[in-house]
Amino acid sequence: MSSISRAPRVALVGAGIGGLTAAAALHQRGFEVSVYERASHLGEVGAGLQMAPNAVKVLRALGVEEAFGRFAPEPSVRLSIKWDDGTVRDRVPLPAAMRAQYGASYHTAHRADLHSLLASLVPEGTIHTDAECASVENTKSGAVISLTDGRQVEADVVVGADGIHSRVARCLFGEREARFTHQICWRIILPMQALRDASASLPVPLDGSEYTGWLGPTGHVLFYPLRKGELLNIFAGRVAKDDWAEENWAVPSRIDDMLKAYAGWHPGMLDVMSRAQEVYKWGIRDRDPLQEWGRGRITLLGDAAHPMMPTLAQGAAVSMEDGYALAHFLDYGRGDLDSALLAYQRERQPRAAKVQLQARDQFRNNQLTPPPPPLPVDWIYGYDVAKLPV
Repeated sequence: MSSISRAPRVALVGAGIGGLTAAAALHQRGFEVSVYERASHLGEVGAGLQMAPNAVKVLRALGVEEAFGRFAPEPSVRLSIKWDDGTVRDRVPLPAAMRAQYGASYHTAHRADLHSLLASLVPEGTIHTDAECASVENTKSGAVISLTDGRQVEADVVVGADGIHSRVARCLFGEREARFTHQICWRIILPMQALRDASASLPVPLDGSEYTGWLGPTGHVLFYPLRKGELLNIFAGRVAKDDWAEENWAVPSRIDDMLKAYAGWHPGMLDVMSRAQEVYKWGIRDRDPLQEWGRGRITLLGDAAHPMMPTLAQGAAVSMEDGYALAHFLDYGRGDLDSALLAYQRERQPRAAKVQLQARDQFRNNQLTPPPPPLPVDWIYGYDVAKLPV
């Protein structure tokens, strides 16, 4: 039991999408917030994100849905294209259907743009860079972060938002087993003009407003727009027989190696991908859900709690849900922060674990030939974290 007359102090380890969502939501509720980021400067390396309606509802609750929509396009249609001959397997209009069915839109965004928007919601001085966490521990009145430079940060609550290789999670629960899935992925961002320049080789007209999936027996390739449609994001996943398993998705790769992995795929798709100036790859690993997210006044959110395979494109979305939910429960539980953290875990762990396991199941289905219909996502997209119980 705790009773704090002043504004509670919450210290977050990690200034990623989930951590900044939590910081913004906590600040809006009057908490004293500080964020400790090991990188030397604030900013997210470039990559595309799919922002489903459940993620957009978090931005709505933070009051920035309109600002987000100014840089994050809504794909006009979802196309499914056969990998070799370019046959259109499915065509689904997106904007009207998403809004009507789920109460919010579906966007694609550059991670750096979303990151900047969330950072703008916290006061200057909230985020501390060059601040790497060495360890965390509970105290009689809260918790403390020990930084690698010797500093210590005391707070009423400490939150591990430090990603898939979370130091906070290791302090609480030790090392976790990670299984290499034998799938590697590449990421490319191109000027949208590159797609237009390849138009003659494409099997169907594409103007860049589409969410396009090229689906094959050994992998899939996604095209979708970023940054007001000025950029094209490419995500390419491929089954690999080797044991390469580097999990850092900012590892540079040879463009020729990527193209060889898709030999025999439609030449139009390869034409677009060959226009890349740089490409990054990483190996996908899988982990079992954590049953507990915290101990005492230390808790987790986002990839630190539930690292997900990318097959449902829900990693950022569920992290944002966590951040907003944490602020909600701490706000309504100011008089008993211990109970508030337990309420947060009870609400979030089952949903996050279910999404995590469905991402695993969808990954397995994607390996089948032909793949079965996608698993249902209505329960994911229809969720609204702003309607949590008091």
